[in-house]
Amino acid sequence: MPGAEVGTDVVVGAFCFVANGAVVGAGTRIQSHSSVWDGVELGEDVFVGPAAVFTNVRHPRAAFPRAPDWDRTVVGDGATLGAGAILVAPVRVGRYAMVAAGAVVTRDVAPHAVVAGNPARVVGWACECGETVARGEVKPAGAACPRCGRAL
Repeated sequence: MPGAEVGTDVVVGAFCFVANGAVVGAGTRIQSHSSVWDGVELGEDVFVGPAAVFTNVRHPRAAFPRAPDWDRTVVGDGATLGAGAILVAPVRVGRYAMVAAGAVVTRDVAPHAVVAGNPARVVGWACECGETVARGEVKPAGAACPRCGRAL
């Protein structure tokens, strides 16, 4: 839509929609069948898997429109949203976090966290490069990526 803010080198797949007030950062990839609504902000280099779902109203009612007071969804730089993931606003997904395919995110996700399930829960920790650094709910102190050596 004309009022959307879309950065450079963004790829938007088939059957996608980007609304007036949406923000899409540079280098982001939005795969097919995803709609990025007003109130959604995607950082730079975010990967949005096929058929990912964003909401912008926690308690929708057709007879009581919420516009323009949308709930916000903010996805940090470098985060990955798997195919069919659902983000229920208001929610924040931290930098380099990974949301598993089909996960339902109902609360904020920490940077580098890997979340899965319904509702989504932390199951591990990921490096900026995407490799799994650790499994489990607790982020290990001083953890470094076995592939690239970056610290979390």
